[in-house]
Amino acid sequence: MEIAEIFREKNLKKTTPRVAIVGILLCASHPLSENDIKDKMGYMYDRSTFYRTIQTLIDVKIIHRIVVDNTNVRYAINNLDYDEVEHPKSHAHFYCRKCENVICMDNIQISNCSLPPNYEMDECEILIKGICENCRSISV
Repeated sequence: MEIAEIFREKNLKKTTPRVAIVGILLCASHPLSENDIKDKMGYMYDRSTFYRTIQTLIDVKIIHRIVVDNTNVRYAINNLDYDEVEHPKSHAHFYCRKCENVICMDNIQISNCSLPPNYEMDECEILIKGICENCRSISV
């Protein structure tokens, strides 16, 4: 899906920072940290513009936030071909303790959790921590 189409579908104005962040995350092979994104953007925008833009993209479900720990947050593009309204798509993430990469585990879906009556799930996050396939093969 092209960037212009993403913004059109979400009825969101195409601003330069929004287009830059979405473009960077679309090209990324794995979720990126704030510094990774800022490095690729060339630090063109002040902090408030950057964080406001990130939050807007999260609010309209173009990207999602992955919290690894108190100081480590990553961002990834959502699967934009998936109908988020009809079928909310929550999935697990894997954090490699060696290379510190985060990988979306789309094959591990989080769907109907058994909640008590009158409870409603807004979101669910599962973070699996360990050693990724690449790091394991290097250390063997």
